[in-house]
Amino acid sequence: MILYPAIDLKDGKCVRLLRGEMDKATVFSDSPANQAAVFESAGFKWLHIVDLNGAFEGKPVNESAVKAILARVKMPVQLGGGIRDITMIDHWLTAGISRVILGTAALRNPILVKEACRLFPGQVAVGIDAKDGKVAVNGWAEVSDHPATELAKKFEDVGVVAIIYTDISRDGAMAGPNFDETVKLAESITTPVIASGGVSSLEDIKQYSGLYSSGIEGCILGRALYEGAINPAEALKLSSN
Repeated sequence: MILYPAIDLKDGKCVRLLRGEMDKATVFSDSPANQAAVFESAGFKWLHIVDLNGAFEGKPVNESAVKAILARVKMPVQLGGGIRDITMIDHWLTAGISRVILGTAALRNPILVKEACRLFPGQVAVGIDAKDGKVAVNGWAEVSDHPATELAKKFEDVGVVAIIYTDISRDGAMAGPNFDETVKLAESITTPVIASGGVSSLEDIKQYSGLYSSGIEGCILGRALYEGAINPAEALKLSSN
């Protein structure tokens, strides 16, 4: 199972939000590039980045911070937040991003996902952020009536490499993941799932590792990693078992 340390960018800084609320941001680093280097030196093989400002504004905002990270580390990077058209997807992949994440665009413009997968095979993931099982968009500011599972099923045969599923109510709360909903989603589709939201202990990682056969191929680590609740070396050892 792959562990993805997360760098959430707000105003050029590395932050963590509480349940997606922008006014409840904790700054963990003024240098996202330095933080990325720390994760790489710890042994992580992938990096997960979200442009939080971009997610709200519908266009990239923290481009300089993202490019500084790309210049600093060699590990592959997946990026989401404000990516809403083919031009921007091409821009980021050309810049060195290994995988783009389409979130709001996946709900509002599913044809874009299909076209992106055709043009950039193996480099497109879909981010599904849910509250009470319903898809949230525009940086989680708006909750739709669309069930998360139904949206995931729309992309079964188009070439999406992964569904990144986040339970908003657990994100940044250190309250543990919503295993039941994540497994339910993973077992309803054939696309691999990357779990996000609430991973707060080594036990959570161990449990997700045991659910690999359900289709959960990775999980994203956020606040618990920054606050020291999860030791990188121990986490990576658990994920490789």
